Amino acid sequence: MISDNLPQMTTKILIWMVAGLVLGSVINVFASDVTFIQGYVVNGLFHVLGAIFINLLEMLVVPLVTFSLICGVCGIGDIKKLGRVGLKSFLLFLLTTASAVALAIFVATIIGSGKDFDLIKAAQTKFEAPTAPPLTQVFINLVPSNPVAAYADGNMLQIIFFTILFSICVLMIGDRARPIADGAERLNEVMMKVVTVVMSIAPYGVFALMAKTFSVQGLGLIVPMLSYFGVVILVLLLHASCTLMLLLKFWGRVSPLMFLKKMRAVQVFAFSTSSSSATIPVTLRAVEKKLGVDNSTASFVVPFGATINMDGTAIMQGVATVFIANVYGIELSLAGYMTVIGMAVLASIGTAGVPGVGLIMLAMVFNQIGLPVEGIALVMGVDRLLDMMRTAVNVTGDAVVTTIVARGEDSISMGTFNDPDAGAMEHLHLKPTKPLKGTSKNPFS
Repeated sequence: MISDNLPQMTTKILIWMVAGLVLGSVINVFASDVTFIQGYVVNGLFHVLGAIFINLLEMLVVPLVTFSLICGVCGIGDIKKLGRVGLKSFLLFLLTTASAVALAIFVATIIGSGKDFDLIKAAQTKFEAPTAPPLTQVFINLVPSNPVAAYADGNMLQIIFFTILFSICVLMIGDRARPIADGAERLNEVMMKVVTVVMSIAPYGVFALMAKTFSVQGLGLIVPMLSYFGVVILVLLLHASCTLMLLLKFWGRVSPLMFLKKMRAVQVFAFSTSSSSATIPVTLRAVEKKLGVDNSTASFVVPFGATINMDGTAIMQGVATVFIANVYGIELSLAGYMTVIGMAVLASIGTAGVPGVGLIMLAMVFNQIGLPVEGIALVMGVDRLLDMMRTAVNVTGDAVVTTIVARGEDSISMGTFNDPDAGAMEHLHLKPTKPLKGTSKNPFS
């Protein structure tokens, strides 16, 4: 058993994250040319520890999403309700993305980001726009021709499609398929325990990731791009603390302060990993154990949101559009800005699960409104640092939409939500748990 006297997991992660940031920045300033430190510490120790930690997280994603989705669909029990939950989630994710990019354009226009930027450096950088897949291929790719290959490649959209179809068929068969549903429930419980074990080493993995990032990037990279970097950070904070919290307050009818308190560890974790997919296990655990959302809803909405919800990327897109337009002295009309909003929403669906999605979306928008695509090279330098905050905002949006949908479907325990100690991650017991007794909703019971 891991000691119950451990400090709060959030505090530990924050301490080790700051330590990694400080150490990495010091190495970047004073030891960037020291072969031993770069070879054996930065690209050796930090790289290996960080990569192992990310691999541990990604190892959890596919089995956890699979078993959790089966439990979720079987827990909902009603195919009509499943469709209702899916439609609500989809529309809410589109709404948050549209509001995010609109807020980004408004704030960046008011501040005038990029008007005083020196274009000399632009000539020294080149950018080749990645090609976005055609819309027809996007829809075709939703359906896996080989489910085994989809699982092997970690193609989340195809995995979600196949698992939901499989789970619906389990429901349709009825009592004869009950052992499958019961088995998935037990396997899901085991995977949640694996998440708990992996999270016990999270602070040290976070330290290695932060130290490696700032050893390579350095804080000095931010200075020339301060007008862009600062506006993106400002809008990300505004969206997470105002827009999403207003939706949570009025549509979810829950306390935003309690929500933020319980999601703090997930936000810090997402910030350090820069991956919504890698954060799925942590987000699921927090949404179910801390916020009190039923597995039947959480297991469907959270993976769906991690795949198509791109609030943070949409904000980067809106600010970058205004920034590059000002840098090149190009006036954008109201119609141009509306096009950016529409493109951000459509691209969040059409490019879901595609590698390099942020750059693809930005290139699509620039081509559509007539901005020079090579301008993307200007913002690429600080994109890795901003990606950390974008991911934190994305997982916050995932949890907000999950909570709102759960409130609408009456599938959330308000007693758990309002309990400040519910699901505390510092209590990590590695002893066998009692056998499951069918505690979740089960249409077969």
